[in-house]
Amino acid sequence: MGMSVDSYANVLAEYRTRNIRASEDVLKKGIFILERNGLGKLGSEAWPFLEQLALAALDLGRLDIANECISRLDKQFVGSPRVECLQGIRLEFKGAYDDALAMYQAILEVDPQIPYAIWKRKISVLRQSGKIKHAVDELITYLDAFYTDPEAWLELADIYASMSLYLQSLSSLSHVLLLIPQNPFYVLQAAETAYTALDIPLALKFFLRSVEMVPEGGASTRGWYGVKLCARRLLSSLPTSLDAVATSSASETPLPSAHHLALLDQLATERLLAAYSTSSPSSAASKTASVSASLAGSVAADAREVLIRWLQGK
Repeated sequence: MGMSVDSYANVLAEYRTRNIRASEDVLKKGIFILERNGLGKLGSEAWPFLEQLALAALDLGRLDIANECISRLDKQFVGSPRVECLQGIRLEFKGAYDDALAMYQAILEVDPQIPYAIWKRKISVLRQSGKIKHAVDELITYLDAFYTDPEAWLELADIYASMSLYLQSLSSLSHVLLLIPQNPFYVLQAAETAYTALDIPLALKFFLRSVEMVPEGGASTRGWYGVKLCARRLLSSLPTSLDAVATSSASETPLPSAHHLALLDQLATERLLAAYSTSSPSSAASKTASVSASLAGSVAADAREVLIRWLQGK
């Protein structure tokens, strides 16, 4: 596709349809359209284009382009919440967080049913400015109104985790899993959070679910590594029952039998050994025939040997 106003406008329209940010490409193509006075050719699509370009310009620090776009939009849509949201984001870019908060709050007070994007911007500014407790309170209020927003639940889980409140983070992730049960990466996140929260039986359950969802690949290897960690920790605590923390479960998840744990430990070892033994350490060197590749192969071989020894408990 050649360089023209029409071709670039079509690409940017496709980005908007598919909700693709691509700020660098948007900025490049957007400036091309503006410099060639192509705005008039876009018709009714000129306004979403300007909004898209303003966000890309703010992402990349081109305040001049952002100002031009926002000014055009403000003249066309006086008092529009979407334009005011852009003005708030511009204040955030300048570091004027208090002014941005005041603007968002004023919009929400006029109409609490305003597009939820403004509410989420307010929460983002609260977090950026270090007002974490207020951000949490605002997020909880927001989720009471927009329960089905998984991004907000993930944000809440991340805030709790940053405060070392792992049980609360896990509780937030449980809502994500209810809304998007088919995403293995969120299951892995829940597993790792449960492990950090010392709910090892629950972590094992989530890790096993993740490897069931993704039998092969990087996510599978990460899941089997978690299964190995959980099984080994639980097995080491069973004979003496001294490690009550390892076997207890705040979620009251049942603990597998010692026999089943041993089988899981063995299976995880087999899967991890297979995952790390698929390539020969000399294959990279043979392809490049370089000293650096040979050294890399040697390091990889040493790393595999350490991993194998750990997996086999040596």
